[in-house]
Amino acid sequence: MTVTVRFAPSPTGHIHIGNTRTALFNWLYAKKQGGRFILRFDDTDVERSRKEYADGIARDLDWLGINPDLTVAQSDRFAHYDAAVEKLKAAGLLYPCYETTEELERRRKIRLSRRLPPVYGREALKLTDDEKAAMEAEGRKPHWRFLLPNYSDDPFAPSRTEVHWDDVVRGPQTVDLASMSDPVLIRADGTYLYTLPSVVDDIDLGVTHIIRGDDHVTNTGAQIALFRALEAQPPAFGHHNLLTTASGEGLSKRTGALSIASLREAGIEPMAVASLAVLIGTSENVTAAPSMEELAALFDPTSTSRSAAKFDPAELSGLSRHLIQALPFGQVAARLSRLGIAGEDAEAFWLAVRGNLETVSEAEDWWRIVKKSPAEHADLPIEDREFVRAAAKHLPQEPWDADTWRAWTGAVKAETGRKGRGLFMPLRIALTGREQGPELAGLLPLLGREETLARLS
Repeated sequence: MTVTVRFAPSPTGHIHIGNTRTALFNWLYAKKQGGRFILRFDDTDVERSRKEYADGIARDLDWLGINPDLTVAQSDRFAHYDAAVEKLKAAGLLYPCYETTEELERRRKIRLSRRLPPVYGREALKLTDDEKAAMEAEGRKPHWRFLLPNYSDDPFAPSRTEVHWDDVVRGPQTVDLASMSDPVLIRADGTYLYTLPSVVDDIDLGVTHIIRGDDHVTNTGAQIALFRALEAQPPAFGHHNLLTTASGEGLSKRTGALSIASLREAGIEPMAVASLAVLIGTSENVTAAPSMEELAALFDPTSTSRSAAKFDPAELSGLSRHLIQALPFGQVAARLSRLGIAGEDAEAFWLAVRGNLETVSEAEDWWRIVKKSPAEHADLPIEDREFVRAAAKHLPQEPWDADTWRAWTGAVKAETGRKGRGLFMPLRIALTGREQGPELAGLLPLLGREETLARLS
């Protein structure tokens, strides 16, 4: 059996780091098992689903290094869902209900007042054909519920019916179907809710493992029952903890909170996002894995905590900075080239500046400083300008290397008596226009003696 997983976002907004956690858990699980990864767009909500969101999700996954083996859209598969509906109806497992939202809420409150669990009482099963016809004559449209197998002979006398599964993340789990209402599979307007299309697709596409957020744990019992009602073997299930902001707020595609698109635009490294999304809320230390292969080696779904994982977006910046400062030139050369950083000095330049970068795109500013002119800065005081011109007289002859800066400033210190900040800061400002930045020992050979003299004059 080939392990087959799926990531099933709704293309109704931008995916965020919480969605990414689910995608990566599935991707890494399949990667470690030599399996397949399916990207399935749950776009049965035709009013809210947008192609641009689907395209954006595919782009975000590609940026993270997730490459699906198959991509499908539920909007292309309605015939499959319709066939499943007819099968369930023929088996007497899908029944029409005519209650309004207000009526259902009133019944729920009555049950609660009687200290009874607020589950649907299957009143619609008692309706006669004449009563159904009368309601439809009033203009009522039925929604359709799946009859859970939680009784022996009488559906109005449900009894404890346990569904067990060995959760890939949480270990042995049990859900009592008698504690649940029969789930609505089809709305009154004829549109499908999540459950039926998802189960039909998982059957048709051969999904063997469903790994998702733990907000779906209680749904799993009903879904396993639906798999069996459609004469299919249920897949294995795994439920990981959810991510929240540091203040405990949930994430939402609709608000765009911490969207992958926004993190990409901010210059955060993809492996920083992947590392945090996977490792936070587990027993592993959150470190910046430089590749998916190394992240896969750290990934263990059973190490995931039961409680929600809170994180601070500032952690992403730290992980991203760590990755950037260790990036070899070969891995970043193409990105630098797109920024106009190329040629025989490109590698030496990258090695000189990477330790001071928050994002790779910041290298473009330093390339401009090195190759064109210093950044604009306030004029140096008269005494510092005189010091800089005096320092120019001690510039060594070329060729220059990484030791030139030390040799030059040592000679200047011996001549002028300046040291520390008073020695280095005026030279840094004159050469780069900035008070902070990469070590000048690395930049000086890139500037060359002629350009250095020009900037000191």
